[in-house]
Amino acid sequence: MDYQKISKMGLFSGMSPEETGKILQCLNAKEKTYRKGDCLCSAGDLVEHAGLLLTGALEIRQNDLWGNQNILSRVEVGELFLEAYACIPKTPSMVDVWALSDCAVLYLDTGHMIRTCPSACSFHTRVIQNLLGALAEKNLMLTKKIVHTSFKTIRERVLSYLSFEAVQQKKRKFLIPFSRQQMADYLSVERSALSKELGKMQREGLIRYRKNEFEIL
Repeated sequence: MDYQKISKMGLFSGMSPEETGKILQCLNAKEKTYRKGDCLCSAGDLVEHAGLLLTGALEIRQNDLWGNQNILSRVEVGELFLEAYACIPKTPSMVDVWALSDCAVLYLDTGHMIRTCPSACSFHTRVIQNLLGALAEKNLMLTKKIVHTSFKTIRERVLSYLSFEAVQQKKRKFLIPFSRQQMADYLSVERSALSKELGKMQREGLIRYRKNEFEIL
């Protein structure tokens, strides 16, 4: 494993490559690769290990029995996923995890992560602190989605989402990580209705867009 690269990821922030190597052994870390379109986890699966994305991109989805799809989040390199389920034994996953591209994942034993080792090494404590920070960040991400989808109209949801992205990226012209269908799923609206509303907003001079590049006018 590339301890130099992994030590720069959020979960191991503040740790040297040598310390990262030691803690990965303690956490029984195992690397696994997937191809684009693979399903890493399905709703109902029992999750025993948290995943750390080393390469590629993932998408967290939730589907109901009628086939309606809701995109909860996108996982980028260096981010954890399924860590909340892994921390609560025997709790079935409520989400599906799909590979958006070829990717590599490092699976970590959270049971060893949340319990300090006998030597109570300082870098183990650091990992626990970083894990709490990651969980808090995920909570904020879900809160953000709830805020966007709490609005009644499609326009209000779009403006809420685009406004947030503009503030986050600190510019009025920016890229979003979603295709049109993914954006519709994320905002819990129909794709055709979303496309129609985006076109109307562009004609009214509120926004300008091309594919996944948007500009707030």
